[in-house]
Amino acid sequence: MMECKKALGEVDNDYEKATEWLRKNGQSKAASKVAGREASEGMVGIAFSSNEASIVRVSSETDFASRSSDFTKLVGVVADGALVNDSVDGIFDVKINDEKTIKDVFDDAILSIRENLQIASAEKIVASSPNSILAGYVHGKVSKEDEAGTSAAIVELVNNDSKLSDYEIIEIGKKLAMHIVAAKPTYLDPEDVPCDIVEKEKQLLLEQMDDSGKPANILERIVTGRMRKYYEGVCLTEQDHMLEEGNPKVFKFLGDHGLKLEAFKSNYIQ
Repeated sequence: MMECKKALGEVDNDYEKATEWLRKNGQSKAASKVAGREASEGMVGIAFSSNEASIVRVSSETDFASRSSDFTKLVGVVADGALVNDSVDGIFDVKINDEKTIKDVFDDAILSIRENLQIASAEKIVASSPNSILAGYVHGKVSKEDEAGTSAAIVELVNNDSKLSDYEIIEIGKKLAMHIVAAKPTYLDPEDVPCDIVEKEKQLLLEQMDDSGKPANILERIVTGRMRKYYEGVCLTEQDHMLEEGNPKVFKFLGDHGLKLEAFKSNYIQ
């Protein structure tokens, strides 16, 4: 009652303006109370337009809050915003209609959920070619209606010389995204692994064989073989595809279907 009286006093007894004042004041108070509290839970969401795909992670304090319909819908709004601007700060300025920005929706969610909510990360893939097909997968979804879950991946496949339909390529892309969620690759292919990391890994392998007594040329061959295993662990194209029959290498499976993997993004709730 005291807040209502204060609101009316602030806006010369205009009830409509008083309602808006209460809403804004409530958002401010809610945000100040939860600011700084640890937000290690949350959801990952994806969104698509004709030539772009986004993936975002929105954090909450508790798993209970992240599984609410208010939260999963918020993740969807943020993912849509990332298609327009994938800067974490820039997403807040994206307008969803003439009256509201994503910042407004975010503040409303904090007021409703009463937890410290944050946009932890935002990325997108922009199609590099007119022949690109974008696809994705969300794991651990709370509801069928919302593209939000505990982990997700998006991929860009380029149709080089495939006889498959767009629908069939999208299905291949979804399966590849499912593989990514399970295998958690770090890089697309060996060429993407930074030189310093490659050298560090080689040096570590050499140090492990210091007392082997083997000549340098033999050690070099052993390191080359073990590096292949290393790439299989961290590079998507070198991995055995978990969801395709016979578990072929990802690069071989895609090549046999006239497709090239151009890019991927993934994210997980730890």
